[in-house]
Amino acid sequence: MATVELTAENFESTVGGADLALVDFWASWCGPCRMFGPIFERASEQYPDAVFGKVDTEAQQALAGSFQITSIPTLMIIRDNVIVYAQPGALPESALEELIGKARDLDMDEVRASIAQREQEQAGQK
Repeated sequence: MATVELTAENFESTVGGADLALVDFWASWCGPCRMFGPIFERASEQYPDAVFGKVDTEAQQALAGSFQITSIPTLMIIRDNVIVYAQPGALPESALEELIGKARDLDMDEVRASIAQREQEQAGQK
């Protein structure tokens, strides 16, 4: 599956129903973004069962802002509607493949339990 251009209008319908989605926040003027783009595109061909989307931060400033994107490129991995990875910086192909494998191997029940515990602890501190 090729990458999908994500916008505020199609983000939820494209990413929300996916078991695994990778989102590349980028801009055309960004050198590291242009280096990472072909790596991201090749990965999208290798993993047809995952959604690979790109958010042009210049054209979609509100969408990028809603995810508090301050540096680009930023890669975000979403599994079962939970953001499991979000880091700025271009990755080499091997590191991207390793991240995809780790995201697939996550026990999402464990992840949700950890998030719930953290939220409960934060609520108790207020």
